Amino acid sequence: MEKTEMLKINKNCWDLVAPKFFGVDSLPKYGPFTVTEDEINLFDTIKHRKVLEIGCGSGHSLKYMEENGAQELWGIDLSSSQIEIAKATLKELKPRLFCAAMEDEIGIPKDHFDIVYSIYALGWTIDLSKTLELIYSYLKKDGSFIFSWEHPIYPYVKCESNSLILKGSYQKEGYEVWDSFKGENLPIVMPRRKLSTYINKLVEAGFKIEKVIEGEVSSEYDGQNEDFSSNYYSLYKTRIVPNTFIIKARK
Repeated sequence: MEKTEMLKINKNCWDLVAPKFFGVDSLPKYGPFTVTEDEINLFDTIKHRKVLEIGCGSGHSLKYMEENGAQELWGIDLSSSQIEIAKATLKELKPRLFCAAMEDEIGIPKDHFDIVYSIYALGWTIDLSKTLELIYSYLKKDGSFIFSWEHPIYPYVKCESNSLILKGSYQKEGYEVWDSFKGENLPIVMPRRKLSTYINKLVEAGFKIEKVIEGEVSSEYDGQNEDFSSNYYSLYKTRIVPNTFIIKARK
């Protein structure tokens, strides 16, 4: 399947399911049950900084940036529905939002941003090398790129009969086509990559990796125990298998 066809499939699906992700996986959160920015402080000073979000979704992470003093707010998202929702979320803030694929050159200024970040969105890219090459070009020298994504091992650990069972091959990379997503009968294309692939592609793009975090549970759940759960995301499963990884890299 060609890249353009995969992007078209994903755009059609995301335009439909966008409202189901309103405010989900947005800063200061990095992912389900995962440590937050308030706990790990990965961002350099946000105040007076120019920031770009890859996969800006409903705009709540950009709102967080504005609340912490960012000077310029920019965002890219494949879904026109998400862009419209983000405009409503950020209507008083005058952000610069673009409906486009993160893999495409759309005239985003080069050597302009202090911070580029992506919260649970980068893994949707159909062309990881191209996306990272573009992100690198957007950043000023010494600018930082911070992103989170579902840990690649997590989908292969299934909850069955009060046990966690490894199913499928973590080693196999490629593209899975699902017939439905979030209860909607529209196909979607999900890339599968190993953690090492993300790290190596960052290095190939020119980044220096400063921090890798694998799925620590947020302290807000300290003392909270959860019985076995068959839910895809659960505190029980996350205490055993990391559901999120976070990387900080620098140009």
